[in-house]
Amino acid sequence: MYAVKYELQKVCAQSGARAGVIHTPHGDIETPVFMPVGTLATVKTMTPEELKEVGSQIILSNTYHLFLRPGEDLIKEAGGLHKFMNWDKPILTDSGGFQVFSLSSNRKITEEGVEFRSHLNGEKLSLNPEKAMQIQNDLGSDIMMAFDECAPYPSDRDYIINSMNRTHRWLKRCKEAHKNPDRQALFGIIQGGMYKDLREESAKQITSVDLPGYAVGGLSVGEPKPLMYEILEHTTQFMPEDKPRYLMGVGSPDDLVEGVIRGIDMFDCVLPTRIARNGTAMTSEGKVVVRNATYARDFSPLDHECDCYTCKNYTRAYIRHLVKCNEILGARLISYHNIYFLHKLMKDIRQAIFDDRLLDFKEEFYKKWNPSFNTGSHIEK
Repeated sequence: MYAVKYELQKVCAQSGARAGVIHTPHGDIETPVFMPVGTLATVKTMTPEELKEVGSQIILSNTYHLFLRPGEDLIKEAGGLHKFMNWDKPILTDSGGFQVFSLSSNRKITEEGVEFRSHLNGEKLSLNPEKAMQIQNDLGSDIMMAFDECAPYPSDRDYIINSMNRTHRWLKRCKEAHKNPDRQALFGIIQGGMYKDLREESAKQITSVDLPGYAVGGLSVGEPKPLMYEILEHTTQFMPEDKPRYLMGVGSPDDLVEGVIRGIDMFDCVLPTRIARNGTAMTSEGKVVVRNATYARDFSPLDHECDCYTCKNYTRAYIRHLVKCNEILGARLISYHNIYFLHKLMKDIRQAIFDDRLLDFKEEFYKKWNPSFNTGSHIEK
């Protein structure tokens, strides 16, 4: 019996999008859902209590970073990741593969796994399917991801084929090495680059391994958004209808709307907290770079349509002052708002699915939301 089960509640007659519930050992998750990223066992600047206040149902933590520090053995000794960070709701851990390929220097990929040097101190380390499973078993997450290779964009077809096939073989090793299938759910990851036939092949290979859920990886890695949507729409048609579908590393408001319409249930991204630390807020009209001088005497809330704690109590002028002075409270207030904003968006999307009007909702959303609204210079790093 799987530790995680998906219950389909509604398919939108207008769009075909899904609403459901994912049942986990640490509680139920209403989908579609956005998962804030708590890389080092913390969503940056946010307490677990605040995450609950803004509506977080599940958070993501990072295997690679926790492996480097403080080490999975320490977290296991503390009673697992939930107890270590005082979070009693579901946790998803990624496999560490993406970080190995994006952060590490002098990495060497073999059939066995990956040898790399730590981005912290240059120490020579290795990660493979068995090690990734052992770390995640020790962390005790509710959902754990298979070790895979996220190929860069652009990549030629031969590279993608070799990488994809290796990912398929690694998945089988992950399943064999997984020690707690009754308490932790292992998800496989579909790859295949920007090639539709390879995406189809990968989806069929990955889903042939019986698992409680599946993810789409290797998107939002630099490709144009129309291409991402095209590849995603092609891929989800080959994914089971009775299992959760997770699009990895995607979290801008427009991508959430478009992803749900294409059949996705779960999303994660560092975007809301990363841009908050740069002084940028997500609003119903688009991004507001509150650090810009135009807001120095703007005594209105970050978003006139938002009823979060930040918007009910603080002005753009005050938050700009905090950001300009590098006061931590500025990043905290914007992070609180941004995560609340995305959770509220997902609630509204879910309701639109139940009301059979998600395409109408999308049209209303785009009438107000402009990705270049009042952003000034592009500051996301």
